[in-house]
Amino acid sequence: MVNRIVLLILDSVGIGALPDAKKFNSEGANTLGNIVKKHRDIDLYQLIKLGLGNIEGVDYLPSEKEPKAAFGRSMEYSNGKDTTTGHWEIAGIHLDKPFKTYPNGFPKEIMDKFEELTGKKGIGNKPASGTEIIEELGREHLETKNPIIYTSADSVLQIAAHEEITPLEELYEMCETAREIMTGENAVARIIARPFVGELGSFERTANRKDYSLSPQENTVLDFTIAAGYEVIGIGKIDDIFNGQGISRKIASKSNQQGIEKTIEAIKENSKGIIFTNLVDFDSKFGHRRDPKGYKEALEEVNHHLPMLLNSLKETDLLIITADHGNDPTYPGTDHTREYVPLLIVGNSVKKGADIGTRRSFADIAATISELLQVERPRNGSSFAELILK
Repeated sequence: MVNRIVLLILDSVGIGALPDAKKFNSEGANTLGNIVKKHRDIDLYQLIKLGLGNIEGVDYLPSEKEPKAAFGRSMEYSNGKDTTTGHWEIAGIHLDKPFKTYPNGFPKEIMDKFEELTGKKGIGNKPASGTEIIEELGREHLETKNPIIYTSADSVLQIAAHEEITPLEELYEMCETAREIMTGENAVARIIARPFVGELGSFERTANRKDYSLSPQENTVLDFTIAAGYEVIGIGKIDDIFNGQGISRKIASKSNQQGIEKTIEAIKENSKGIIFTNLVDFDSKFGHRRDPKGYKEALEEVNHHLPMLLNSLKETDLLIITADHGNDPTYPGTDHTREYVPLLIVGNSVKKGADIGTRRSFADIAATISELLQVERPRNGSSFAELILK
């Protein structure tokens, strides 16, 4: 019997380019594989013991004779390679149309509308790294008090402002206004508040980031789990990604380590339902910034803390470790990459060493959770429960 699913997302830890990767400018990408090849001394012992190296295509890691987990990989069905698309698909939604991106910045009519409604003239208005653009435009921002507006290869509009120049509530209000503007034909997946502090040459982004996402257009496994009387606990940016929909309780985390610690604390409670955790450091700190060494160390950090997480699981818990897309730090550019994601499933009720093969959609996770918890199933996905249960 399974009473609770612990769903752990290693944000952007892809394991090899999908067959359609060329359409997404991701041909040859392999987030995990290229990090392993670049850093042969990487320590992923705990993940390897679970069966990470047994997954098809992960021939760059040793396989385990007796894996402690069921294992496999999944393709992404939806038309995209971003955070929102990946997480929504994990929860049971297929998106045929990708979220809109603005590779050349936002059109004049959008910027004019923003200025009209906020009284602030945005500066920047281009795709950029968040840390780089605040260094580039920080002086102008301090002098003019105008917010820094930028985007990325993702479907986002981000607003950066110094906390001593623009109070947080004012920044959040600007983001709410931007959210109202960026709907319909202009819709982006997320509006993100990016506050920072510090002096010229040493600016630092703070933990007061806030996301304003679109709400899923249909019910997910999260909604159905709550409707059945269970709890859904979102740790990290999960609540932001779903705009609060299908989340009964949210818990903030500032790092991968804290995300794992908060997950363990939640497991110790007697809740039933889903604990849904996103470990974002891989993506935000090392993938987009093209830092293979930092990414390698982040993987080792999670590998190190994995035994504590596994030991905290209760008899009726089931842990699913997966990812939402790739972000190969050795690949050109700073964009996400279209990749397979790993699937490792652990629990007292799970057949160790069960190979679930290649799943054709992340939504198979949602279908499986629905079957395990005996709640209504989203319209997408095929359950692999019978392949993993003893």
